[in-house]
Amino acid sequence: MGARRPTGTAGDGPRGREVQITRRWQAEPGAVWEAFTVPERLELWIGRWEGDPRRGTITFFMTAEGEDVEGEECTVVECEPPRSVTLDTSVGDQVWHLRFTVDHDPSEGITTVVFAQLLADGDMGDVGPGWEYYLDRLGAVLDGQDAQSISFEDYHPSMSAYYAALT
Repeated sequence: MGARRPTGTAGDGPRGREVQITRRWQAEPGAVWEAFTVPERLELWIGRWEGDPRRGTITFFMTAEGEDVEGEECTVVECEPPRSVTLDTSVGDQVWHLRFTVDHDPSEGITTVVFAQLLADGDMGDVGPGWEYYLDRLGAVLDGQDAQSISFEDYHPSMSAYYAALT
């Protein structure tokens, strides 16, 4: 496919300045919500989680990075099904502050997702292209395609300077 154009923007979120990446799909909102929250659906494009989110924590395994990945502790800060989730996840020694919202326009049949991460969380030159990649993998799954058809090389390093400049 070749290099993609970055779509994220910097904006104010509930917890501070964040990178916000928006995607729109001709999809039912329940299918999009499940793609983010049901482990078997989530694993089709990024990874799976284990545990009981009602307890406030889960363990996330980013299986799209390989079979033998270490789990990451995720704290469920807020969850308002089927509309939004806010998570804090530890990545090595670092904590990432993530959120996503799902909105639906029934007149057009379009479901919109805004995925966001605090700009202060790390090197957005690496992080931003990664989220673009994973959200496009999600789009492929929602369209009935294989997420493996999306190539990370189309996102990184070509988007790195754009995302680094957002901070």
